[in-house]
Amino acid sequence: MRPVPPLLLAVLLLGGAFAAHAAPNVVRLIPDERASWRAANLFGFLRPGHNYGERYIDVTTTPPNATLDLFYVRSNFQKRYEQATAPVRVQLPKRSEAGPRDAVNIRAFLDGHRQREASVRVSSGESKVHIELEPLPNRLEAAAHTYLAGRAALTFLTKEAPTVRVQEQERGFRVILSETALRPELDLAGLGSPLVDEVEALQLGEDLLVRVSLPDGVAVGRDAPWQLRARQSRDELRDLYAYVVEVVPRDGGAAAVARARGALAAIGSADVAGCAARYDAALREGLDPAALARAIAPRGTFTDPYLRAAMKRLGEVSGGRIALLDGSSFDPASPIELAAALSQGAEAVGYLALLRSFVARIESPEQQRATLRGLVAPEIEPARFDAIVEAAERAERQCYASR
Repeated sequence: MRPVPPLLLAVLLLGGAFAAHAAPNVVRLIPDERASWRAANLFGFLRPGHNYGERYIDVTTTPPNATLDLFYVRSNFQKRYEQATAPVRVQLPKRSEAGPRDAVNIRAFLDGHRQREASVRVSSGESKVHIELEPLPNRLEAAAHTYLAGRAALTFLTKEAPTVRVQEQERGFRVILSETALRPELDLAGLGSPLVDEVEALQLGEDLLVRVSLPDGVAVGRDAPWQLRARQSRDELRDLYAYVVEVVPRDGGAAAVARARGALAAIGSADVAGCAARYDAALREGLDPAALARAIAPRGTFTDPYLRAAMKRLGEVSGGRIALLDGSSFDPASPIELAAALSQGAEAVGYLALLRSFVARIESPEQQRATLRGLVAPEIEPARFDAIVEAAERAERQCYASR
């Protein structure tokens, strides 16, 4: 490594010193006209520095980089407006040129935080304003999308019970979560299906707007083929609230239900045994056990009847019993035992392989993996799920190759 020439080093150090002591960003907030003359101006000479000196206020925020709306107000009328980013130095008229009640109103806002305001009289001696911004009381922790058999659901998981408005639009709908912030690392770009084209989250002040675009041919509304249904529940284990918006066919999706029944009836023992069982085990190993258990347990969604029918079919093609990893088993013909098996679906041997076959029979090839993800791992990123599925498929291929 070549040494830095002394002259160049001195220039760099000098430049860094100047940068460190550079003046802060200055915003000029001075009305075009002076305030009316008043008798008190006669005594301004008694405090010349105070009355005739340059007037500034320094505005800072915590966290920094908040957006500031700066209003110069005289006699309840706005005389000037500027917008800046904190920290900022605001240049004001000299006190001798300002009215006795002239004020600077400051409004600070930052994504994910409550909006705050402050006010400073121009005639005062106050020269520094610091605004503490509080985080919003609620936050969107996770989002999930499930699609199956012509129906779809978007689930929003928040720390506190959300206040939500759903607005239908021509090419989709909007979900507005009041006083809710978006978790910074949460990405909604991977949510999509034949009924949901794109999901986008926008922070609008203290509200979180989730914009859902629908593909061509899909519309919601009073006279549209699909309608929206919303419900709210509580995830007790994770101490989260779930708000679900479903896109439901107005006719109930009778054709899709019939197709799903036919698909389940076509599933045989080969779909869950042999090398398919190796896929089943590898997929289960790649998924988080708790997340898998939450995803496929009954939770009052439109997928519950399909998952129940799939579990019953698993028992029928597995010798009349639903086997669990711990060696226990259940009779699918008994409603009580079938419910017990559903509550432990993550442990049911062959269940994930059966769901793969079920999805493959009712969805197009390009939608099969996304549909399966919505059933067994709706909250993980598509790329991560793809890697897990590819590893499971690789294990299955190796099984066939070793025969």
